Amino acid sequence: MKGAGKMMKWERFFCLKEKEVINICDGKRLGCVCDLEIDAVTGKICTLVIPEEGGKFCFFGKERAYFVPWRCIRRIGDDIILVDGNLDKFRLP
Repeated sequence: MKGAGKMMKWERFFCLKEKEVINICDGKRLGCVCDLEIDAVTGKICTLVIPEEGGKFCFFGKERAYFVPWRCIRRIGDDIILVDGNLDKFRLP
């Protein structure tokens, strides 16, 4: 067993979508996950996509979203996902 002593926890995308994402740097609530970016080769999640407050994200629309790299996730709890990072770096230019 790889990583003995560490228990692997599985989450379904449906469950991730219902969790609120909070930035621990400033306590700002970013919203809930609406999409994921996945590495097609490794199958690993690369990024959480979270629409900005009051909007729905659409790849073809003008709505803005936060793109939170997986490495910025600090903890996934029962109801929230805690991330650590600069909000400006989470937005696309």
